[in-house]
Amino acid sequence: MKYLHTMVRVTDLDASLAFYRDALGLEVVRRFDQPQGRFTLVYLAAPGDHQAQVELTYNWDPEPYTGGRNFGHLAYEVDDLYAACRRLLDHGVTINRPPRDGWMAFVRSPDNISIELLQRGGGLPPQEPWVSMPNSGTW
Repeated sequence: MKYLHTMVRVTDLDASLAFYRDALGLEVVRRFDQPQGRFTLVYLAAPGDHQAQVELTYNWDPEPYTGGRNFGHLAYEVDDLYAACRRLLDHGVTINRPPRDGWMAFVRSPDNISIELLQRGGGLPPQEPWVSMPNSGTW
């Protein structure tokens, strides 16, 4: 058995790609536009690690999605947690749980999916502005 991917339904594909690809730094592995079924699938993965993927499912006909916290979260290990959070901030993403401890941070996608970022190899020494940054919303 092999883990393949996690599917997340998205309501705005462009906003989701701006988050997952541009701000978070994932790479598009493949994309399928299905006019007959009126949906698009986009698979993304961390650079250099295409084994675990996120499948963004965009249904062309709008429908409300609920669930939020019962999904849990996606988690990614990063080389430099502070740099990853800075990149997200520079892309206009709110840091819901700042990396005050140098080990963990949480952000949310445009569809309110919680994303956990973990520092590779253990925590970094705490530093500003992260130490003083309060939580924002839920994570």
